[in-house]
Amino acid sequence: MTGNRIVIIGGGTAGWLTAAYLAKRLGADRPDGAKITLIEAPDIATIGVGEGTFPTIRSTLAELGVSEARFLRESSATFKQGVRFVNWEQRSEGGKSSEYFHPFNLPLRPNGRDMSPYWLLDHQAGGSLPFADAVTTQGTIIGEGRAPKRLEDPDFQGPMNYAYHFDAARFADFLRGVAVEAGVTHLKGRVDGVVRDRDGDIASISAGDLGTIEGDLFVDCSGFRALLIGEALDSPFKRVDDVLFNDRALAIQVPYETPDTPINPYTLATAHEAGWTWDIGLDGRRGVGYVFSSRHTDEDRAEQVLRGYVGKAGDGLTPRLLKFQTGYRERQWIGNCVAVGLSAGFFEPLESTGIMLIEVAATMIAEVFPLRDRAARDAAARTFNAAMTGRFERIVSFLKLHYCLTKRDEPYWRDNADPATWPEALADLLAQWKHRPVSRFDFLVDLETFLPSSYQYILYGMNAATDFAPVEGRYDEGMVAKQSFAKVAEAAREALKHLPPHRALVEAYYARG
Repeated sequence: MTGNRIVIIGGGTAGWLTAAYLAKRLGADRPDGAKITLIEAPDIATIGVGEGTFPTIRSTLAELGVSEARFLRESSATFKQGVRFVNWEQRSEGGKSSEYFHPFNLPLRPNGRDMSPYWLLDHQAGGSLPFADAVTTQGTIIGEGRAPKRLEDPDFQGPMNYAYHFDAARFADFLRGVAVEAGVTHLKGRVDGVVRDRDGDIASISAGDLGTIEGDLFVDCSGFRALLIGEALDSPFKRVDDVLFNDRALAIQVPYETPDTPINPYTLATAHEAGWTWDIGLDGRRGVGYVFSSRHTDEDRAEQVLRGYVGKAGDGLTPRLLKFQTGYRERQWIGNCVAVGLSAGFFEPLESTGIMLIEVAATMIAEVFPLRDRAARDAAARTFNAAMTGRFERIVSFLKLHYCLTKRDEPYWRDNADPATWPEALADLLAQWKHRPVSRFDFLVDLETFLPSSYQYILYGMNAATDFAPVEGRYDEGMVAKQSFAKVAEAAREALKHLPPHRALVEAYYARG
């Protein structure tokens, strides 16, 4: 790598988010900055249903230098404060559902003290308050349909931690505008050839009428096709469908009954016989989809489940079928080519990891670019591959945690609860968590997407069996804990007085110039 020319193959969210971020960080609009070209190929399909994000997106958008109002308006975006899980622990019985909430807020830690052991002891003694409600205010906030912030709060900041939902196609269009404004050259053409030099690096690509395009770093954002990292460089794809079974999704866009229908400030994830449905609220519609395993059901039955969930609102609408392989490439950076987005790997949208992984990859590329000699470049590639592989591995374990503690009795759920399908690292943690709290020492921070608190929310939301009897004597501040839980409840009641309804805040942001 001897220069600062970056060529990105593929548009969509991965291509345009990477382009916009690198352009801002590397000064694409300056004479001495990186020269970034994005080639949008018409034969590279985009999924277009990744409508949920992770809280990191706020700092990414701030880095792009856009206003929150512009982003919200141009992307049809709404606010997301976490994921509400329904019927994952067990099937609904007599109309009663089991549910829990994975909030974005961190748990209360008075004087740095972990409250989870005290909640567990109280829960085992008959306490009924859900874990998330005991240690954060956010469960109460979303239960009342409130927004995470007020209109007067600074951009990308608020009392509650939050991310967004948005229309995926409109978000990509928004990012395209930001990228071009920042100095990215946008070309359209079918990539029909890759030329490699004597060392195996990509020297150039040919793109029909565009001719030959040379570069120093090539970023593969070509989706599942993986035009560069897969087809040209033959990087193997590591499948993990022996752990995460889902390989199909049926998606549908459902209109609201009335224009003023309240918008849920969270993703709703409801378990079904062979998978689960996502349900997210935008300003003018809901995005709903059924993610399922083709080994445990067929597409006709899956559509019945989806239509049964949506009800009459889905009459006359045709779901879109998506097929995918779950897994990732262990070598996502080879030579002067790095894969970002679906070309690097894919997981079901259970905790909205897709866009977050694009953010991580783009940030790492920006940190090391430009690399002016081969030794530095190859060292950066090894670091990148180790970091991304570690992150992908840990996401696999975290997603599996949602499934493996279930008490549901259908074949799909029984197979998920079979320890033979658990990653070894997760099995080791679960064996320990039966007898002690989740610890920060269970995690390698730089490789983690999800903090220890996220594991707590899932573990205790699913009512994982935990026997603290041998160590109960260590936790002798029960009265302090009760006072802390009471303070959380009071803070939640106070927050409700100040946070507006979700739809009201969204519409106020849309109205800003």
